Amino acid sequence: MKKQFLFTSLFILLISLIFSNAFGTTVYTSKPKNALSKEPVFRIETGMHVSPARRIGTDAENRYIVTGSDDKTVRVWEFRTGKLLRTIRPPIGSGYEGYIYSTAMSPDGKTIACGGWTMGGDIFHNIYFFDRESGKMTGRIPDIINVIRHIRYSKDGQHIVVMLGGQNGFRVFKTADYALAGEDRGYGDDSYGADFDNQGRLVTSSYDGFIRLYDTAFKLIAKVKGSRGAKPFSVAFSTDGSKVAVGYHDSKAIDVLSGNDLSHMYSPGTGFADNGNLEVVSWSMDGEYLYAGGRFQVDAQFPIFKWSGEGRGSQYRLGGIKNSIMDILPLKNGGIVYSSGDPAFGAYDKLDSKIMANPPAIADYRGNREGFFVSMNGFTIQFDYEVSGESPARFSVQDRALKILSPETAKKPSGGLKPPVTTADNVKITDWEDTYHPKLNNSPISLKPHEFSRSLAISPDQQSFLLGTSWNLRFFEKNGQERWSTTAPATPWMINISGDGRVAVAAFGDGTIRWFRTKDGKEVLGLFPHNDKKRWVIWTPSGYYDASVGAEELIGWHANNSPDMASDFFPISRFRKTYYRPDMIEKVIETLDEKTAINTANEESGRKKQEEEVKVQKILPPVVSIISPNDGTTLSNNKVVVKFTIRSPSGEPVTNIRALLNGRPVATTRDMLLDRSDKDTRINENLLTQQKENEEKPAAPTPAVKNGNDIKEVTVTIPSEDSQISIIASNKFASSEPATIKLSWQGVRPQRGEFVILPKLYMLAIGVGKYVNFPPENQLHFAAKDARDFVEEMKKQKGNLYRDVSFRLLIDDNATRDTILDGLEWIQRETTSKDVAMVFLSGHGVNDNTGIYYFVPSTFDKKSIKRTGVPYADIKNTVANLAGKTLVFVDTCHSGNVMGTRKALGDVTSIANELSSAENGAVVFASSTGKQFSLERPEWGNGAFTKALIEGLNGKADYTKKGKISINMLDLYLSERVKELTEGQQTPTTTKPQTIQDFPIAVIAK
Repeated sequence: MKKQFLFTSLFILLISLIFSNAFGTTVYTSKPKNALSKEPVFRIETGMHVSPARRIGTDAENRYIVTGSDDKTVRVWEFRTGKLLRTIRPPIGSGYEGYIYSTAMSPDGKTIACGGWTMGGDIFHNIYFFDRESGKMTGRIPDIINVIRHIRYSKDGQHIVVMLGGQNGFRVFKTADYALAGEDRGYGDDSYGADFDNQGRLVTSSYDGFIRLYDTAFKLIAKVKGSRGAKPFSVAFSTDGSKVAVGYHDSKAIDVLSGNDLSHMYSPGTGFADNGNLEVVSWSMDGEYLYAGGRFQVDAQFPIFKWSGEGRGSQYRLGGIKNSIMDILPLKNGGIVYSSGDPAFGAYDKLDSKIMANPPAIADYRGNREGFFVSMNGFTIQFDYEVSGESPARFSVQDRALKILSPETAKKPSGGLKPPVTTADNVKITDWEDTYHPKLNNSPISLKPHEFSRSLAISPDQQSFLLGTSWNLRFFEKNGQERWSTTAPATPWMINISGDGRVAVAAFGDGTIRWFRTKDGKEVLGLFPHNDKKRWVIWTPSGYYDASVGAEELIGWHANNSPDMASDFFPISRFRKTYYRPDMIEKVIETLDEKTAINTANEESGRKKQEEEVKVQKILPPVVSIISPNDGTTLSNNKVVVKFTIRSPSGEPVTNIRALLNGRPVATTRDMLLDRSDKDTRINENLLTQQKENEEKPAAPTPAVKNGNDIKEVTVTIPSEDSQISIIASNKFASSEPATIKLSWQGVRPQRGEFVILPKLYMLAIGVGKYVNFPPENQLHFAAKDARDFVEEMKKQKGNLYRDVSFRLLIDDNATRDTILDGLEWIQRETTSKDVAMVFLSGHGVNDNTGIYYFVPSTFDKKSIKRTGVPYADIKNTVANLAGKTLVFVDTCHSGNVMGTRKALGDVTSIANELSSAENGAVVFASSTGKQFSLERPEWGNGAFTKALIEGLNGKADYTKKGKISINMLDLYLSERVKELTEGQQTPTTTKPQTIQDFPIAVIAK
């Protein structure tokens, strides 16, 4: 196979000497083409990479950072804060198609280049160029032969070098028109390193053993063999170009060569490195210091080292990172920025202080293979979030419950949990831990070249075994015959086989845990437990899912557009109506077959079969792009004209457009008209109507969406402060992700001492503990008191944070279906855009057999749910249309068996996720997660959630000691306090729309 590949490559190289395209790249007359699939691809999305961040880039002024990863995304970050500014998604395919091995940013910060295993087939690949501000693809160099290993801009930004895999050397392109400016195809192996000096000279490294130096015309002027390693990995010019540092993949050594002729000058001391390598090298911007890192580790950390005296002096250790150092670049004012395999990135200043660090969002399953426990059926698991057995946790698929364990509890697993079997009398497997050559009964197990064995599990009956490798899961009979193999999404660090032998479970390097049928290797479920140790999401291969509060954004679909256009990503929350199916997850456990599980769950819930046959690409929501103002624009005018475009990937017409100001609706859409000629939505001048202003100020002029060709615009009135505007478009299936810009106010601000109108607080508090038609065991002792106590606590805010507090308190007998609906109407009618609204619900909540949620009034009759219950739709519609900032406190998962079955427990998770979606815009505080019960005890005098809530509002959540309590502060206090009160039995959660920033909700009364 390898010989055939080399022959094909040589043949193509001969053809390439004849033909060249307009970009200066090769045109091949018979090259293999991969059609770009339009089938959406299921992906993990955490706001951070989930696979190694192989390369990092920054602009000359260090305003931005760009990272690329094996997870097929490119991410742009604000350097000062480490905040994610944009995720760029190049076109991707199956397997390796779309892996980003390298990325770079132009010196002016305007353009991002990336490449890797980037479409086109096994041999040909693309370099993509994107506008950093908008994320739009601005160019593409196609038909690059072999994988793109490294990209680097010249210091003046006029050239870009691309280092290639195989024996293909490099290409240099002019950035003005991407014409070929130079190349060298005479390399003998993969090439991972390149750097320009200030004059425009180029130095490269290759696994063929050579370091090469080129002049400004990219003609070879020096070529030397690496003196202390056979595989030079990275090279870096010193600032003045007089020296070149070299790091090796196969050696712990570092060399410093002459920048004139590559003659050896000296080698920094690396005797301390007794493992791995220091393959990544960089200089400080002033050339005084040399930096290096790589795969060398000490004390389970991967440090970066710094040598003074241009690499001749003392060596210092700069802390430690949890995984291999992938890239290092110098900073303008001294220090470095780095990326690592965690994945993570960060920066040190010139004094060696860490000034920025973005840690991974995934669990790290390395290092404790024996700590991966599974139950008899395989669907209760115990794992560790941190490397080497730290932060143990247990997850039950059946209960959808995540529990963080103490180290003592983790050491004594209960419930039949067993570790993987790695030794057995009938199956002797050796040399399987981190080697290329595992053995079965002393005979080699057949793997692909360079395939690395990582993990092992022998079946309980000792008749078969599962091997996890760097690329695959492989299931073998005890005689060595392979039954099946399946591609691994990342390295399978831990694997196990259930006690009944029906499923295999694997924990992968991308943070996912997945279940596979042992009979054929078919994946049946996937789980992503976020590293915050709160959020989790579980799904089937087709995307049916269940999720904890705030976790719906963690998975979704990547949808390709074209080879010359950035792709889209749609969180699973956009498809909640179709794909949120907790009942389906339960059936998969029983059947191990998704199709059977769907049919069974549909029969039990009464769903129509055709509802489940809609393909994802047919129900994709619109995509909104704001053209102007740019994000971060400063202004001093309260009138802002927002111009935007709407694209419909599914072809469905847009039926609604909403503008949000600081996360709350400022307008509603009416009179939508469809122009059939271009299938675009045309909107009347009176399309958006400003909602009611507060009584102290006349209503602002009505904003209207206007159309100009494909560009629409809306005028929004903002307050005299920093603001955020979002645009959301909807079709009949779903709402778009919000397109958001932040605006910095530079106009006149109210001065200290000037009269400022405080907001008014409106509260609807409902607490039901006495139920007319329920037996004694279903009555609640503290629900009514919870509502009353919450109101009394917030009334203290009158004259402090709020100028007035108005409320309706509905408890027990007064909380009927009619009075609750009247209360919802009241709070929607009274709240203005200047106010704050709070809805507090304490009592029972139930779901009917179709999954619809109802809040349970005092006169509820389970035989007449629709007539006597308060449907969630009424609560949602009220919350979505409240004009002011909106907070919802949900304490409705009390113990009960209200409907006569455990499964009727109210699904608070789903309503919390929906209420907090951008189009509804509420901050939701939920008392518990999943199938947990909300607890109440006499010694607390309240339910656990309300007791902690009142304590927090009364001052205990004031972590900054500044006298104000914000959403985030209250969230932290509730989380810790409720877990403390209930000894971990109840886990409150808070979820906040991405369009809403943290804001104060109470001040400590004086």
